[in-house]
Amino acid sequence: MNNQQLRAIGWKPFFQQQLPPDGMEAAVVARVSAHHGSQVLLLGEAGEISVPVQLAESAGEFAVGDWLVLCAKDNRAVQRLERQTLLFRKASGEEVKPQPIAANLDTIFIVSSCNEDFNLSRIERYLALTIQSGAAPVVVLTKADLCADPAALRRKAEQLHVGLLVETLDARQSDQADALKTWCGPGQTVALLGSSGVGKSTLANALGAGSLTTSEIRDKDGKGRHTTTSRSLHLLPSGGLLMDNPGIRELQLPACEDGIMDVFEEVVRIAADCRFSNCSHDGDAGCAVTAALESGELDRRRYTNFQKLNAEQAHNSRTLAERHERDRKLGRMYKSAINNKRRRRKEQ
Repeated sequence: MNNQQLRAIGWKPFFQQQLPPDGMEAAVVARVSAHHGSQVLLLGEAGEISVPVQLAESAGEFAVGDWLVLCAKDNRAVQRLERQTLLFRKASGEEVKPQPIAANLDTIFIVSSCNEDFNLSRIERYLALTIQSGAAPVVVLTKADLCADPAALRRKAEQLHVGLLVETLDARQSDQADALKTWCGPGQTVALLGSSGVGKSTLANALGAGSLTTSEIRDKDGKGRHTTTSRSLHLLPSGGLLMDNPGIRELQLPACEDGIMDVFEEVVRIAADCRFSNCSHDGDAGCAVTAALESGELDRRRYTNFQKLNAEQAHNSRTLAERHERDRKLGRMYKSAINNKRRRRKEQ
C-alpha cells in the first residue's frame, strides 16, 4: 500500500491503525469521492475508479469522504473505516432520521454572503452542526463587493463564538481566495457549507476545484440560484481536497446538543447562575437569564435563536431515540422469528 499517494487524498494514522496487522494483500483502500445514481466514484492508489453502488454498500451505508476497504478481486467493500469526523443533518421529510452529509472533513467553510442573504442566526445553525461534527469551522463572507461595510459584518460574525475565524472576500478575485489556502494544504479536506446562491461554486473555482457551474444573483431579493446538485471531492492545486455541497435553504438539526451548548456558551454560563436548577427562564424568580436580557448583557436575538435551535434538536433527538428503540425491537422480533423457523425445521 502506497501511503504517500493515500496521504495526498486525506489518509491519516487514525485510519492506518484500523487496518488488520497482517497486511492488505487481498484488499485495497479507497475514498468515496462522489455518488452518482447507481455508480460510486472512489479515489485510491491507482487513481479514480467507478463501482456499482451495491458493491460500495456491502459494508454498510457510506458518505462522500468515507474510507472503504475493498476486496482487490471485485472491488466489493468489506469494511468502512471508522470516521474521524462526520457532518450530518436531519433527513428531509416527516420521518426523523439522521442523514450523513460528509465524512472525514478537517475544516468546514461556513459560507454566507455580504448582501441581503447575510443572516447571523443561520450562521449559528451551521456553526452548531460543524462543531458537533468535530471539524474546525471557518466563516467565509463572500460577495464583499455588494456591501458598503463588509468589515462590520465580519465583526458581527466574529462575535458568534470565541476565537471564530472569519474571512471576508470577493470570490471572483482569485488573490482574495488565497487567504483560505491555509486550510487547503496537502492531504487536508475542506467542505463548503451554506445556502443556495451564496457563492460556494465561485469560491470553489477560485480555490482551483475546476470549472463548476455558477449563476448570477436575483435582483429582487439578492439571493443566488442553486447550481451544485451533488456532493463531490475535488483535488486542489494546493494539495488539499475540497467537497462542494448542494445549497441548503433550511438545515434541520438532528441530535446536536454539544454543538449548540458550545456555540451559545454565554447562555449556558448565565443560566447556571439561576436560583433554581429547573428555571424556565421565563420570568421566574431569581432567573439570571431574564436579568441578563433586561440589562443587555445577553443579546435577545442570540437567546431567541438558542431557544429555537435547542428545542428543535431536543425534539429530533427524542424522536431519533424512539426510532432506534423501534428498530431494536423489530430486530429482536426478526431474530426470534428466524430462530423459531429454524427450530421447527429441525423438529420436522
